[in-house]
Amino acid sequence: MTATPTDLLREAETRLEALAQGAEQGALEPAISLLAQSLRDGGVIQAFGTGHSEAFAMEIAGRAGGLIPTNKIALRDIVLHGDRPVDVLTGALEREPWVVDELMATVPVGENDAFVIASNSGVNGSIVGVALWAKEHGHPVIAVTSLQHTVRVEPKHPSGKRLSEVADVVIDNLAPYGDATLQLAGGIGVGAISSITAAFIAQLLTLGVSAAIASDGETPPLYISANIPGGDEHNAVLEDRYRDRLRRGA
Repeated sequence: MTATPTDLLREAETRLEALAQGAEQGALEPAISLLAQSLRDGGVIQAFGTGHSEAFAMEIAGRAGGLIPTNKIALRDIVLHGDRPVDVLTGALEREPWVVDELMATVPVGENDAFVIASNSGVNGSIVGVALWAKEHGHPVIAVTSLQHTVRVEPKHPSGKRLSEVADVVIDNLAPYGDATLQLAGGIGVGAISSITAAFIAQLLTLGVSAAIASDGETPPLYISANIPGGDEHNAVLEDRYRDRLRRGA
């Protein structure tokens, strides 16, 4: 296999087209229905991802064109809003199950909130742990993961479960095992795709939930860019409806 920019474009196009076609055919409706109902009930969408999958949570929560009643959970919250020293924030933290209770103690979660959790591998201790925490507290969980990858790796949570085995709804990000879609000479993998497909999935969910709310005759609570006139004022009015329930950091 070659590894040119056009090759990577084709790998992305093929997957994005498949995701769009699936969405057109209703593949995302179970997730959209859960999220829209959460918002109708006054809930907030709690988004979580670690490593590069944190980019998915950023696509869901707190961005222009995105839904306002959203909150991004990040492992660094145990330092910023908890009691842990900064040196605890290592690359290995995402694998640790113990972090979950401390992390969730810092998160403003309401009874009608829904969780959307992204992890390409779907096996790290913090990812599975937050999903289990959400289920144990009565919240629906939507997973975005690579089904090809997750079945080939061992879970790192004591439960022995994968994210896909905990969630109410599972969305395949269509990334291959190992994430790389191309190979350089010598068989070296390159061209990771999961961040691209996950971002597209996040926008498809935002589009679907917004359309569902609009079909109720309501105006979807969407951000407009703070960098256009009136943006800050528009956003502040809607954010105020969820005072103390949304966390927007630098």
